[in-house]
Order: sequence, then structure tokens, then C-alpha cells
Amino acid sequence: MSGVSFNRNRVKLKKLLGIRARLALLAVILVAPLMLERARSLEDTRARQIAQASEEFSNLARHSADAQREVISSVETILKSAAYIRASAGGIARSCDMMRASLPVNLPWIRTLLIVGGNGRVQCSTTNAFVGLDLSDRAYMKKTRETRDFVLSDFLFAKPTNSPIVMAAYPVSAINDEADSVILAAVSLDWMSKILGNLSGRPGVTAALIDSTGTIMAAPGDQASMIGRSLDGVPLLSAIAEKALSSDAPNGSIAFSATDGFRRALSFIRIPGTESRLIVSIDEAKVTAAINREIRTAYLQLCFVCLFVLLGALIAAEKLIINPIEVMTGMARRFGEGDSSARVARSRLPSEFMPLARAFNAMAAQLSQRERELVATNDRLTVMASIDMLSGLANRRGFQSRLDFEWMKAQQYNSELSLLMIDVDHFKLYNDTYGHPEGDACLTQLGETLAGIAADTMGFAGRYGGEEFCLLLPNTGPVKALEVGETVRAAIQELALPHATSSHQTVTVSVGVAVTLPNENQRPGDLIEAADAALYAAKHRGRNTVVEHGFAKLVDEAGMAMAG
Repeated sequence: MSGVSFNRNRVKLKKLLGIRARLALLAVILVAPLMLERARSLEDTRARQIAQASEEFSNLARHSADAQREVISSVETILKSAAYIRASAGGIARSCDMMRASLPVNLPWIRTLLIVGGNGRVQCSTTNAFVGLDLSDRAYMKKTRETRDFVLSDFLFAKPTNSPIVMAAYPVSAINDEADSVILAAVSLDWMSKILGNLSGRPGVTAALIDSTGTIMAAPGDQASMIGRSLDGVPLLSAIAEKALSSDAPNGSIAFSATDGFRRALSFIRIPGTESRLIVSIDEAKVTAAINREIRTAYLQLCFVCLFVLLGALIAAEKLIINPIEVMTGMARRFGEGDSSARVARSRLPSEFMPLARAFNAMAAQLSQRERELVATNDRLTVMASIDMLSGLANRRGFQSRLDFEWMKAQQYNSELSLLMIDVDHFKLYNDTYGHPEGDACLTQLGETLAGIAADTMGFAGRYGGEEFCLLLPNTGPVKALEVGETVRAAIQELALPHATSSHQTVTVSVGVAVTLPNENQRPGDLIEAADAALYAAKHRGRNTVVEHGFAKLVDEAGMAMAG
């Protein structure tokens, strides 16, 4: 069973890997690499585009950080100048007048300059609304007094103006140890957002300036709604800030998968002298959306091209290979079934099959000719197989075939059938006396004589074996059969063939005659046995005589018994 199953599977596999499948596979092998190369090229383009975008936005982030650094440096310079004025001017009134006069108009990001006394209250301000305001509890105040250095606060809302600012502080004690005043500058965040405006309108790009508490201090114009919000309320920026703030490096780049599942590239830069960081995040999926569409289109085109090529290969295989093969197979099948006129119509075949078609037609013509020759040869062999070459009469096989035919015919038409068995008298002695060549010559003359008698009597003569002959007489009764038997005996004796060892001195024959009316209870062999018995009787009666067997009488009695 396992062997049968294996053979079936092998046949199925052969069908599956037939010529259609092979041609389709060949077509795909030829086309697919070209399309895959295009897809690979687009994939490389996407990778380069992501790298270029990362580099571009990293550069933008550095330029923005440099611009912010310059702004902060300008603020620090103004504060240091104001601190020097406060340390050297003496009274607060004079210091305030000089500070107001020195406020540069070309630095629009500085909204207000303030002088805070040792008690933490604003003593002087370019904006009168801030005078008398207690700032002693501000973290940046405490830090600048402790460090005696420039400090930039985190994101703040100015209470009088209710606008987002950061406070820059510089202690006068950094110049004069005895002084306890602090110079402050309220720095507008609008300039930061304007600097980040270079990053606005970029799909997939998120930029923000965050302070140490995670509050958004500045953002591009299209993301201005995020300013002042905590990163906790902006999940994407929260994840980005967490990556950036967790790094100890002042700047760098990080690639990671965000909580939404998309890949992002992050560039961050710490603003010198502050805890603020400028963050630029790139959403690779959005940045590469166009190239991704091209890649999807390329893969779809690959699928369509492969499908088209497959269909084309199948159709071409069907038209150019399968159909011609089926045509030739059909012709071969017809020819194998015996239609010798089957030929391939070359007009229905592609030119590549013409040599094969011509070869097939030539082969078919040759086989047809050989078949005709074989039929003729078989006919000759059949005749030769049924003819005794020495006497020219039918041999035993040919005689038996004719007897069977005449038996059925007589049975069909209810007619009598007679058989004469003829044996040459003392033929062994004839051979011994005259030799076998003379014996053969004698048999030849006897055959010619019997052939003539058979033709005259509408009978069928044959050589039954050795020196024994037979003569079958269809539609012949006992009287006529005996007459023919006597004719045979007399004709042989009249040949006057010398036979010195015979009592008659010439070649003679003994004849046994049997006649019957064939029926279902008899067989042809019964007629032969009856004729042989009559021949045996003729031999015992002295030879050169004709004896009839009582077979016909027995047959008549048997028929009467059946009728009764």
C-alpha cells in the first residue's frame, strides 16, 4: 500500500510540476528579480531619506540651540552690565535711572529688567508694575545668591502680565562682595518659539524646548498650543523627554519605538548654563510616508507584473506548446487505434513544431506502408501456412479450417456433407524402391489430379498427412460421394505411375467414404473418424477400392430416434 501511495504522490507531483508550472516559474524567475531590485532600491532610498532627515533636523536643532545660546548670552551680558552699574552707582535711584537708560531696544526678548534688594523685594524695574513685588521665595533667587553666578529659571507665568517667561538672575555680589542686590531680567519666550519656527510645517517632526520640570517653554508655531503644558499631558513628548532627560550627555541622538508602536529618531541638545533641553523628534513613518507609498506601489506592481507574467506564460504555454502537443498526441492516438490516414495538419502548429510534424507524418506514412506490406505478408503467410507446398493442396490445418466452415454451413442449411479419405497403396515400398525424390514427385502428381477433380465436383482437396489425402464434398449425398470416390480411384490408376512392388504394378489408392447430415449431437471429428474407418476397410479388402462407411445410416437412425 505504501508503494502505491508513493507512486500516486509521484504522479501528482509530476502533474504539479508539468510544463505549464515550469514555464510559469521560469517567467517569474526572469521578472521577479527586476521588480525586487526596484523595491530594494526604494527601501535603500527610504533608509537614506530617514538618515538625511535625521541629519537635517539634528543640524536644525543645533542651529536653534546656538541661536538660543546667543540670546541667553546676550541676556547674561545685559545682567552683568546692570550688576556692574548697581555696584558702582551707589544709590538705588541712580542705579535705576542708569539701568533704564541702558536697556537696549534691539533685544526685544528682554521684557523687563529688575533690581531686587537684599529683602527679596523689587526695588527698581523698567516696568513699574513689578516694583515692590516680593521674590524672596523664588528658586532662581535662592540659587543665584548661593552660586553667585548667572541662573536661568524654569518656565514661569508673569503674574502682572500673565504671560509665559523665564527669569534670568545675576547677583551683584559676584562683582562686589558687600552688595546683596540681584539683577533680574524677564525674558520673553516668543523668541524661542520663533527660532523653532524653522521646524514648523514638517510632517512627522515634533520640536519643543523643555525646562528641568518637564514644562514646555517653546514650540514651533504649528505646535504653539503645547507651550506651558506639562509633558505629562502630552504622551508623545513625555516619552521623548524621558529618553532625552535620562541621558547624561549634553546632546545626542536616540532611536526608539514609542508607545504608539512607531519608530522615532530623537535629537536633543542642552542649552548651556541651564537645565533646559531642545528636543526634536522625527516620526519615521510620517517622514517617509511618500516613499512608503512608492514602496507599496512597487510591491503591488510586482504582484501585478508577476500575475500578468504568469497568465501570459500559461496562455503562451497553452497556445504554443500544450495545444500543439495535444494535437500531435491526438493524431498519434488515432494512428495507434488503426486510423492509418491520421496526419498532423502543419498549418495548426507553430513553426518550431514543423520539423516534428513532418517527422511524424513521414513516420506515419512509412508505418502505413509497412502495415500494408505486413498485411500482405501475413496473408501470404496465412496462405502458406494452410497450403502443402509439395502437393499444392491444403495442408491438414487448412483442411480442418475448411471442414469446420463447411460443417457449420451444412448444419445451417440442413444439407449433407461427404468426406473422402484417400491413401496411396504401398507408398512406403514405393519410397524404398524409387527413393524419396520420386515419392515426392508421385505425391505432386496425385495432388494435381485431386485438385482437378475437386474443381470439377465443387469440392475441397487437401493433403491430410504423409501419403494420405482427403476430399471434402459439400451438399453431396452417399451415391454421389461413392461416384466421386470411384472417379478418384480410376484417375489415379490411369496415371500409370510404375510401382514394381505393388500387385497392380502401378500406383493405386484406397478410398474411404463417409456421409452425414451435421447436427448438434455430432462434431466434425466424427466425420473424419468415419471416413478413416471406411479407408481402413478398403485397405483390408485388397486396396485399390472404394468403401463407404455406414455413418450416414447411423445418422439417419439417430435422427429418426430423436424425431420419434
